[in-house]
Amino acid sequence: MIKIIGRQFVAGEEDSVELTTTGSYYRRNGDYFIRYEESEATGYKGAYTTVKVDGDGSRVTMLRSGPNRSQLIVEDGVRHQCCYDVGLGPMMIGISGEGVASTLTDGGGDLKFRYSMDIETAVASEHEVSINVKECAK
Repeated sequence: MIKIIGRQFVAGEEDSVELTTTGSYYRRNGDYFIRYEESEATGYKGAYTTVKVDGDGSRVTMLRSGPNRSQLIVEDGVRHQCCYDVGLGPMMIGISGEGVASTLTDGGGDLKFRYSMDIETAVASEHEVSINVKECAK
């Protein structure tokens, strides 16, 4: 069971999205992976998102497949140039990590991270994401 809460801040306004879904969760080569299908609530119905958390919890990579492909890399104190597609075609944006906290274990746990998104170095929005992973009862 995967619960995701995303908050976006743009020009003093806040918007939030909450998604509770099932998906896959596993560890490979010391890194944790969370994979789920997007929904209408997130605006990306038909897409799949994979969240990779480096084994030391320092970096999060989000990959979205489907019609609007994107790759975002969030690492505390580092700005990465990433490809992002919101349906009008892909564009390069800057992602500056402002904190990654992971308590993920083989049995689940929590992941929280913050980042700002910029276009040509002008901050466009700030984001907070919280993900909780629990094993479903058998």
